[in-house]
Amino acid sequence: MNRSRGRLSRSEDFTRVYRTGRSVANKYLVLYYFERLELGPREPQSGPRVGFSVSRRLGTSVDRNRIKRVMREAFRAHAQSLRGNMDIVLIARTPIGELVEAGGCKAVEEKMVEVLRKASLILGGEERRPS
Repeated sequence: MNRSRGRLSRSEDFTRVYRTGRSVANKYLVLYYFERLELGPREPQSGPRVGFSVSRRLGTSVDRNRIKRVMREAFRAHAQSLRGNMDIVLIARTPIGELVEAGGCKAVEEKMVEVLRKASLILGGEERRPS
């Protein structure tokens, strides 16, 4: 299975989401989202694609990569319940480091669901798929 499937990786994709997308935020995360109306030749898959951004202000590379891993895991639990062909960029704000240390993935997942609901990106009543 290809690990990069469903992820934003090219700089142009991030730039398009930042420039033409919308944004919502809470204390821990900033969410930019852009609905892809047409799939281009370089975008063969449908469904949400996500990119994560963690600033160097949040600590060493070990700290930043841990935050990204926790964010990816929290997002993975809700990816199936997102609507449409969305490109999503999640940016970690400085207080998220403390949240990861104190509450781990579950705490980050709660804050991520909060910001996804704020943007009206979660479909229906069932927000978490069964394990």
